Amino acid sequence: MFKAHIEANPQQIRKKRTKIFRILISSLFLSLWVAVLVPRESLAQEELRRFKLLKAEELTPEQARLAQTIRSGPRSSTGSTSTSGSGPIGSPFNVWLRSPQMGEIIQSLGSQIRFNSSLPARLNEFAILITAQHWRSDYEWFAHHRLAMKAGLNPEIAEAVKNNKRPDNMSADETAVYDFSRELHLTHFVSDKTYQQALSLLGERGIVDLIAVNGYYDLVSMTLNVDRTPVPSN
Repeated sequence: MFKAHIEANPQQIRKKRTKIFRILISSLFLSLWVAVLVPRESLAQEELRRFKLLKAEELTPEQARLAQTIRSGPRSSTGSTSTSGSGPIGSPFNVWLRSPQMGEIIQSLGSQIRFNSSLPARLNEFAILITAQHWRSDYEWFAHHRLAMKAGLNPEIAEAVKNNKRPDNMSADETAVYDFSRELHLTHFVSDKTYQQALSLLGERGIVDLIAVNGYYDLVSMTLNVDRTPVPSN
């Protein structure tokens, strides 16, 4: 009886199939439209970021003071997407706003390491890229690759680090920074040979500053990775 009913209504079956097909096509088109027109960054922020971006009106007085300190400090001149504009402050600072007293200490240390190191900016940024690659911190790499290029680091050296390869054609001081930083990250120690190589080129203060930049950006990378900070699409 059921079979007879189906055979007796082939036109109705075709209509149902056509309707289902149109619904599927419409759904697919809508998904593609969203993927093209909605910025990937916005989607990623909403879906992946664990610490939501705090708007100015949501900040406590302590958080607002910390945000203002970060915006008005030396980072404001770097073109960083995390501190530029009038909207919410970006990560890792957005995360550190949750503990403003700690955040103040951390950002102050970071400012010293970034802008008052005895290491030339080229070497400082090189060490940051090495740390970003070690932690697979995509946002950290995004944020500092352009700064490393601006500071004069060879793009081929950065590309080798990104691909977890030892760069060719490094200068003596770049070799010292690479060997020291990689050995410290991978073995948690530094051999006498590597230490003496860095000491002869960077001096004792340089070694302290190199340890500091590696350690500080360990903290930054851990913060970004826990937050799942998305990389901007542009």
